[in-house]
Amino acid sequence: MKSTCIPVVLFLLMLPNADAYDPLDPTGNITIKWDIVSWTADGYVAAVTMSNFQMYRSIMNPGWTLGWQWAKKEVIWSMVGAQTTEQGDCSKFKGNVPHCSKKNPIVVDLLPGVPYNQQFSNCFKAGVMSAWGQDPTGSVTAFQVSVGLAGTSNKTVKLPKNFNLLGPGLGYTCGPAKVVPSTVYLTPDRRRKTQALMTWNVTCTYSQYLASRNPSCCVSFSYFYNETITPCPACACGCQNKNNCVMSDSKQAHRKGINTPRKDNAPLLQCTHHMCPIRVHWHVKLNYKDYWRVKIAITNFNYRMNYTQ
Repeated sequence: MKSTCIPVVLFLLMLPNADAYDPLDPTGNITIKWDIVSWTADGYVAAVTMSNFQMYRSIMNPGWTLGWQWAKKEVIWSMVGAQTTEQGDCSKFKGNVPHCSKKNPIVVDLLPGVPYNQQFSNCFKAGVMSAWGQDPTGSVTAFQVSVGLAGTSNKTVKLPKNFNLLGPGLGYTCGPAKVVPSTVYLTPDRRRKTQALMTWNVTCTYSQYLASRNPSCCVSFSYFYNETITPCPACACGCQNKNNCVMSDSKQAHRKGINTPRKDNAPLLQCTHHMCPIRVHWHVKLNYKDYWRVKIAITNFNYRMNYTQ
């Protein structure tokens, strides 16, 4: 046992801290692509596309949050299809006032129903993105950003750094921006190709261990000829929420706003012995030589999250 465990522990310690890994979908990721589509007097206009290439993990309400750090003293003059959460101190600007002057802007998606002049392709979905394996058309979101006080050529543009993605909670780790071959576009008549002036990609991967130390679900089991149910273990998902849970028969469970999601993805759980947001129960109904049949019941104990996907 000792000779087996020690190499495994050493291997885990040798893994880079910035890397994330999802054993359910080892090749899945969210790719953020920046395409510079035009130069301006003091910077550029870029189309930013986020593609969820994960097979099973979608981004649900209240949606994604994307942040980065500018390499120089860049500002965001305007945005279409998204907005920053803060404008920052713009007192030094005498003429045009930028949309955001912060060194570390934080961007969120627009809500449905925004005016037409603020819309961009695949935007205004409140930050919700489907998984590629479930709905490829709903797994993409995009926005446009006009950047000032930046470079005005491929040689003078400095790539943003320190990207971070919340989806909506913790779990994603983003690598550095890397320049890639420029994106090629087809015109609507599909007879002419155009390309971006410059393109860079940022890849973000998910790890359940970064999202939470404890599992997010537990499994119980029952059999057709046995009345005994094997329940989820006590505190299967940790008991850190034991003092802040809601009894199923409590009036608090029906209070207005109790199921409002929070941006930090903090759960509000129903009081159970396992304290898990999700319970998956397997009940074996038939067990023959050539096949078996099982009924799976999934129960949501988190008042603040609807697992629609």
